[in-house]
Amino acid sequence: MATNPPSGDNHRNGAVRARTQFKNPVNDIWYKRDPLTGRIMDGKADGTRFKGVRREDTTMK
Repeated sequence: MATNPPSGDNHRNGAVRARTQFKNPVNDIWYKRDPLTGRIMDGKADGTRFKGVRREDTTMK
């Protein structure tokens, strides 16, 4: 298995492809969504984005 030294430096190489994140404009909390089921997995109360998780397009068309 390939490693990207130094290990344990708290960074990810590439995005988490199996998840997306979006921001709720009402309460300014970022949420992670499982794209296979559509269920919300987690929310961040501090208002910052999740590291390495791709964002959903939330613009109205």
